[in-house]
Amino acid sequence: MKKRGIAVLLTAALALGTLSGCGSDKKDDKTITVAASATPHAEILEQAKGILAEQGWTLEVTVFDDYVQPNLVVESGNFDANYFQHIPYLDSFNVEHDTHLVNAGGIHYEPFGIYPGTKSDLSTLEAGDVIAVPNDTTNEARALLLLQDNGIITLKDGVGLEATVTDIADNPIGIEIEELEAAQVSRVKNEVAFVVLNGNYALEAGFSVGNDSIAYEKSDSEAAKTYVNVIAVKEGNENSEGIKALVDVLKSDEITAYIDNTYDGAVIPFQ
Repeated sequence: MKKRGIAVLLTAALALGTLSGCGSDKKDDKTITVAASATPHAEILEQAKGILAEQGWTLEVTVFDDYVQPNLVVESGNFDANYFQHIPYLDSFNVEHDTHLVNAGGIHYEPFGIYPGTKSDLSTLEAGDVIAVPNDTTNEARALLLLQDNGIITLKDGVGLEATVTDIADNPIGIEIEELEAAQVSRVKNEVAFVVLNGNYALEAGFSVGNDSIAYEKSDSEAAKTYVNVIAVKEGNENSEGIKALVDVLKSDEITAYIDNTYDGAVIPFQ
């Protein structure tokens, strides 16, 4: 992974009372306030500041280390937007907390990939070869869909992101699927033909997502579209001038290039 060129110096919010430059306290209506997770979200936002400044906008970013407050501060109006979550989490949060947050634009996703174990070419798979996948519902489905996208198995129609091994309709090669807790999958890479990992576990295992993955979720895959990380705002604000400017910059060629050059495929721009 390439070194990040500029250190991100952002202040973590410990309590709402410590926040400044937010909501009704904004200096002017050309300020955009965003609550974000540190990596990669706040790092990406830091790169957007200069571009937005050229357009007359001031971007203020506050880092949060939890997944609750960033939504609550947007719901309350203290912040304009947040950037840390994917759509399934956003939807479930709205139900559980009676909030009214919506997706203003998908920015990036963190792909699942197939990585080598004892084999490095999918075309060499034989009957009895083992592929290790995570065993939790969401991650197992993403792994199985990726195997399907690469012609290894076929799933029953319509199972989508709820798929499990019982939903395999066709297994022409005769491979075996080994289900393991997500953190354990990479640890058996020397014992199985291939492993299917999400980005963070791939990095922890010493894999370069960009160089070592044999295949990974593409931006038009069902999983990428579902688990894209979004700019979330309170309903009714998604078409405001500032939010549209923010989303446009985050999807610009400059930010796309930054993501591609910085995260070695562990973070992929969503177009």
